[in-house]
Amino acid sequence: MSTIALRPIGRVESRLTDPAKAPKQADEGAPEALLVIEPDFAAGLEGLKAGDEIILMTWLDRAQRDILVNHPRSDKSRPVAGVFTTRSPHRPNPIGLHQVTIADIDGPRVRVRSLEALDGTPILDIKGLLNPDIEQR
Repeated sequence: MSTIALRPIGRVESRLTDPAKAPKQADEGAPEALLVIEPDFAAGLEGLKAGDEIILMTWLDRAQRDILVNHPRSDKSRPVAGVFTTRSPHRPNPIGLHQVTIADIDGPRVRVRSLEALDGTPILDIKGLLNPDIEQR
């Protein structure tokens, strides 16, 4: 197979710095965070606004990439499962997928609610959910 090269479009700024203390999912007490978009990609934010829901794709840069099976939610009482059946960050290609709501946009800085990504996490892409005010192509 060939190699795929990705270029981050920005980074997450968050008070979450310790993976062991971070919530596993957004609905488990994840704080607000900032998406700091690189200047070369800031024009891509055009049309987004506070209240919009987006899909944020991140590169879970601190994840282990050689794990194929684990105990779901790191709970040893649960049977081992393949990582493709779990939301574990530890996987061959650690792409994070987060549905978040935009709280505010200030230039290339997008404040979002309930993001469980760690401070410094690279942002790969942002996809807007269907917005009736914008023609989807």
